Amino acid sequence: MTANSDILQAALTGYQAELTQIKQTMADIRRELKPTTAAAPVAPKHASRAKRKISAAGRKNIIAALKKRWAEYHKQQSTKS
Repeated sequence: MTANSDILQAALTGYQAELTQIKQTMADIRRELKPTTAAAPVAPKHASRAKRKISAAGRKNIIAALKKRWAEYHKQQSTKS
């Protein structure tokens, strides 16, 4: 029985050494997979900012100004030709 228990003890010691080596390799891989803060900075999210709403009158003013600008642009383009 002592020979059998000696073999089992040696096997257990060998497996413990392999397990330690595997755990170290896994830790190295995890360290390589972990993103670094310098490589990929994360932009802060503005979740607290409420969405801006524009009134109907404000929307009409913006549309009118845009139409006026485009009309002036097209007028200038037609005079160049």
